[in-house]
Amino acid sequence: MATPVQPAGPDALGSDPLGPFALGTFSLPDGQPFPGILAKGRVLDLARTLAWAPSEMRAVVERWEESLPALHALVDEDALDWQPLENLRAHAPLQPRQIFQSGANYRQHVIDLEVAHRSSDDPRTAEEARAEIAAVMDRRAAEDLPYVFIGLPSTVTGPYDDVELPSWAEQPDWELELAAVIGRAAYRVPAEEALDHVAGYTIANDLTDRATVFRRDMKAIGTDWLRCKNAPGFTPLGPWLVPAESVADPGDLRVTLKLNGETMQDESTKDMLFGVARLVSYISQTARLLPGDLMLTGSPAGNGLHWGRLLREGDVMEGTITGLGVQRTRCVAEASA
Repeated sequence: MATPVQPAGPDALGSDPLGPFALGTFSLPDGQPFPGILAKGRVLDLARTLAWAPSEMRAVVERWEESLPALHALVDEDALDWQPLENLRAHAPLQPRQIFQSGANYRQHVIDLEVAHRSSDDPRTAEEARAEIAAVMDRRAAEDLPYVFIGLPSTVTGPYDDVELPSWAEQPDWELELAAVIGRAAYRVPAEEALDHVAGYTIANDLTDRATVFRRDMKAIGTDWLRCKNAPGFTPLGPWLVPAESVADPGDLRVTLKLNGETMQDESTKDMLFGVARLVSYISQTARLLPGDLMLTGSPAGNGLHWGRLLREGDVMEGTITGLGVQRTRCVAEASA
């Protein structure tokens, strides 16, 4: 793997994460990854500290109700073997078993995509197309019909790792998203109880090859999420897992993505049609959500297709969400076989 574009120290990571601590997966330059708690610019190895010696962050989340009070107790234990954050490499905060992805969940984003995907013989003006899809979005919200599909855990990579663009991807695009991490199994839970099943939040960039979203061989087949979203490394994740108790309102966070320093996405999660609670509840009516599962909540307006500027080798994406840290990834060409 190419050298990651990891910031040199905690000051380069943006503002401190919300709350007294955050969680992540770390390693020394040549060491093995370990689950850690980040507080006051320093990291403690949880595999050596917690009584059940979790080997990975998912094991911490799987015992979330037991973990949370233990984590709070560690924050002020200065005598423990804390390490400076700047000496460590940050990996994806955890490796999920299941990834659920919400599509068409930001009102303005969907309207922009509808206009961008209009065929050349579409008789509608851009304004007419926007009005029609806006009405569809409002109806979906009123009828409580989220759109959710499944992603592969093998797409997950670190928040500072290089992103390899497949040679077949003609229109690779960014989609910065708020991601919820499940902390308690959820099956057929009402929306009013859904947030009780969320351990915390992190940042995901749900990369998509726009050219393969829709099947070319047969329109009736529809979308091809396997092809367009599931290449290795297409889900940079992290840097941190911030406990849900530290996020006052997941429906009021700022999602910002910069490409080579230029702001492309800058929107509030207020624009989501379906918030975290409604998405968790909706998914749980069909599937059993498990501790450590990842739920992506959709991406706001400002993707590359909207700007007419897709990803290419050498591009650097910097993604931030209020209080969740900063991820920075560089695009590289696929290595030759």
